[in-house]
Amino acid sequence: MTELVFLKLGGSLITDKTRPYTVRLDKLAALAKEIQQALASAPNLRLVLGHGSGSFGHYAVKEYLTPLQLPPNSANLGGEKGARGFTEVWYRAAQLNRYVMESLHEAGMSAMAIQPSAGIVSKNGGIENWELAPLEAALKAGIVPVIYGDMAFDSVKGGAVLSTETLMFYLAHRLQPKRILLAGLEAGVWADFPARKQKVERITPASYKELANKIGGSHGVDVTGGMKSKVEEMLSLVEEIPNLNVQIFSGEERGNTEKALNGAAMGTLITSE
Repeated sequence: MTELVFLKLGGSLITDKTRPYTVRLDKLAALAKEIQQALASAPNLRLVLGHGSGSFGHYAVKEYLTPLQLPPNSANLGGEKGARGFTEVWYRAAQLNRYVMESLHEAGMSAMAIQPSAGIVSKNGGIENWELAPLEAALKAGIVPVIYGDMAFDSVKGGAVLSTETLMFYLAHRLQPKRILLAGLEAGVWADFPARKQKVERITPASYKELANKIGGSHGVDVTGGMKSKVEEMLSLVEEIPNLNVQIFSGEERGNTEKALNGAAMGTLITSE
């Protein structure tokens, strides 16, 4: 019986988010090897791999899109500046994805990038339609589909930034994974960030009420909300999808990502109860 798992490599893990457009090539190579080893040892494991935009997409959004107010229902994205901003963020997201794909290829993995901007139409920042047949066909063929934060044409706003979590949120409702693994720099969710002395072992919708004001943001530039946003999105998922577990853990320590894929408990666990 196959097990479907989603794994996200955080932008803070694979790039230096304090420096624009800076990829951590050694870390990418090590992570790719870990993922390939986990897949080789678990033939029934099916994986959807996602990665954040890190210092590529986030800096591009801040530099090119944040100053703009794209007009509603704008077919031309508000003119030349809007079009330039849209394509610059798209370019930087694809640039980082290429580094990721090269690392996976070098590790010997059968992986295929599924470019979100080529198949998604959004509505007011949420996914309205995504043709999933190629992604589902890849999974059935034993190929790892790779998704990433990207731009999308938006029927209300003209253009929208779609985070990897937004993509996984949409996919989770349709593909029903058993586990979602979020690998970043942090060892888990901290109740005292940035002091990092009180790691939260488990978060449920009930326990989150006491933690909501204690969880911090992110290290470096992040236009998608940081840790708090990620936790809240995952909490809504575990409430809606039966038996789904989410782990937030550090992919910085060598071997952790392979262990997590193989089912080891680490970091912070998010469950429905």
